Amino acid sequence: MDAGEGARQDGHPGPAAAPRGTVVEEVGVGAPSRSVAFRIAEGIVRPLVRLLTRHEWRGQEHVPRAGGCVVVVNHTSHADPFVVAHFLINVPRLPRFLGKEEVFRIPVAGRILRSAGQIPVYRETVDASRSYSEAVAAVRAGECVVIYPEGTLTRDPDLWPMRGKTGAARVALETGCPVVPLAQWGSHRVLSPYGRAPRLVPPQHVVVAAGPPVDLTSYSGRPLDAGVLAGATDAIMDALSRVVAEIRGAQPPTTRWDPREHGQGTTGNFRKGTPR
Repeated sequence: MDAGEGARQDGHPGPAAAPRGTVVEEVGVGAPSRSVAFRIAEGIVRPLVRLLTRHEWRGQEHVPRAGGCVVVVNHTSHADPFVVAHFLINVPRLPRFLGKEEVFRIPVAGRILRSAGQIPVYRETVDASRSYSEAVAAVRAGECVVIYPEGTLTRDPDLWPMRGKTGAARVALETGCPVVPLAQWGSHRVLSPYGRAPRLVPPQHVVVAAGPPVDLTSYSGRPLDAGVLAGATDAIMDALSRVVAEIRGAQPPTTRWDPREHGQGTTGNFRKGTPR
């Protein structure tokens, strides 16, 4: 989810003081270990993905083996975090996802997620920027932070990445960490967008592919104003769309879907069926 936009106004302490662009390059410093909670989550994810998918992985060499980084992912299904986590754990990197705060309220599951180092996103509340602070602190501690830059499931009728929010760019420019575009395609066949029941048989072909880190050098060291954040966000979404296009074998639309121009966007966008 989006890592937050805007200055802190909630009174919570921000990330540990460090100059902008400073990243701690030791994955072990402050990084989440395979705690009991993480092992429980991993024990659920691995067999579930193996049962429901026939996965194909590409580009794992683009994910840094150590040091803080941001991984940005396209969002087509509530099932895709499972395949993304499976991919990253096998790099190996221990992912810290930014996810809707509501998920963390679920009994047992929410406690496991929080104990496993996942980061809740408090949207439209006084705590809205807390997720941004946690993400910055995690990157500076050498961790792999996963952000869905669209902030929600794509509303694009053909499931292409839509307009991105600025959270991922803000974290990357604040810390100077690499941003890795990670595309996934096929998880929507396991669980359709906004679907409730997964398709159990047959196992679905799912491709997860990482691309080279996004070049944000032209935005580095500049004030994080609206223009810089918009330009960096566009660069991130362009890179992510290219990797999605490669694994889909199709061309993305020339203009990204913008929910602000199409109303709120609902599951009605998918009534004519989803792309195969």
